[in-house]
Formats: sequence, C-alpha cells, structure tokens
Amino acid sequence: MRIWHQSFTVLDNVPAYKALVRAHIDRIKRPDTEVDMHGLLPQTFPSNYPGTDLGYAFLLHMHSTQWAAAALTAADRGYDAFAMCTMLDPLHRHLKTIVDIPVVAAAETAFHVACMHGQRFGMLLFMERVVARYHDQIRECGLSDRCAGIRETGLKFDDIVDGFSAPGKVLDRFSEAARGLIAAGADVLIPGEVPLNVLLATHGVDQIDGVPVIDSLALTIKMTETMVDLRRLTGLRHSRHGFHNAAPAADRTRAVMQFYCPDLVFADVDRQDA
Repeated sequence: MRIWHQSFTVLDNVPAYKALVRAHIDRIKRPDTEVDMHGLLPQTFPSNYPGTDLGYAFLLHMHSTQWAAAALTAADRGYDAFAMCTMLDPLHRHLKTIVDIPVVAAAETAFHVACMHGQRFGMLLFMERVVARYHDQIRECGLSDRCAGIRETGLKFDDIVDGFSAPGKVLDRFSEAARGLIAAGADVLIPGEVPLNVLLATHGVDQIDGVPVIDSLALTIKMTETMVDLRRLTGLRHSRHGFHNAAPAADRTRAVMQFYCPDLVFADVDRQDA
C-alpha cells in the first residue's frame, strides 16, 4: 500500500528531524508499505519553528488549508491513505469528507488507544500555547473525563532540535515532568508533539515508572495500515450521514478551494518536502 505522510513542519528546514522521522517510519512500517513524507510548503513559517504561528487559532486554521490541498492531491495520485502526523489534527474531520481514502489523525488515534491501555491519560508539551487546543480535541473525542491533565515540560523547540544529537537534557526534563503528571493520576502518557515523540522513541523511552509512553508517529502509521486493510477486507469507510460527515461533490470542493486558495489546490507538490 502507499501512504501519504503529512507533517506540519517544513521538513527541509529541520534535516536532523526529517532523517529521524524517516528512520522511525522505515523501522515500524510493514515491508510492503510505501510511506512518502511531505511537509508544508517552503516559507510557510517565519522560522523553522511552526509554533510561532500554530499557537494562534486563526493562523492554525489558515495553515490547515495546505492539509486540504495535500489530502486532495494524495487521493488524486492514487495513495491508499492520508496519515496526519501532527498532534494538532488540522481539519481532520473535514478532510474525511472530501476524500474517499482513509484519513488517520495522530491525536485522535492516540487518545483512543491510550484509553485502551489505562484509565486516564495525560499529555506533556513543548508548545506552550496549544493547551486549550488539545482540551478541545479531547472533548470532541468525548474523552475529557479520561484525561488526567495537559502540562508543559518546560522544554522549547530548540531544546528538542538540540536533543536530536544530545538528548540528555530532554530525556531528563521529560521524565521529571512525566512523574509529576503520573502523580496527578495519569497512567498513560502522550508526548504532545511529534518531534518530542520521535526523540523519545529514538532513544527507547516507551515507559516511565511502568506508565506507557504513546509513540504517536508509529501508532498513526500502523493505524493507517490497519484502516487500509479494513477497507480492503471489510469495506469499512467513513460515515457519510449527517452534516459533519456528508461529502460535498468533488467538483464543488475543487471550485471552492480554487476560489479561496488557487495556489494550494493545484500546487506543484514537488515544492513540498518529499
């Protein structure tokens, strides 16, 4: 199967991270699965840190239009599924209505799987402005009563980037923050953003004091493979019933996208990181 991986970073701006993501995906995917990596378009953000924009609701929403364009491109190019490898899940419910391939969102998947492995989960972040966003996402999943808390680690993006080559500070700080969240009632931990997730997974951090640490990138890729399998074997598809699920006509979707953001709808995806 062919999976379109989508990141919220401009991947060529962070080559060490890109290489770790590639290595991690290659380690966990099935041998017969092809995963093509894509980031956002060059110059999307004013720096190599997406959080300068993503901590603001309007800018997050505007950047999310690239995800719609990417999902449409993935479907048009014959990919079997679209893997949303960011914990912010931009427009994930909307994207499921405009393409007829599985769309798998990292946070939505992590929240539900965490509930299968413990009673209450907690999140640990390095993007300090998005706590409210994650609470909204958890509430949309109907899992607010299963969340023990969302806390900052005290780490910053540059700490994570530096940690790719010298991980000691990040690992120590994460462990310290994790123990505080465990004491508050979390028995499953979810790293709040994929760069932190990848760093932890690369260094074998899959539990803290017996509390599992969810590897959201691996989970998203494996769930995407599963959703493709289920579609092929059982015909399982996303609901098309009701306002939140109904699929607009494909030509109308294209027309509206082209009206508001023509450079994205028919963007040359070779401009993206692949």
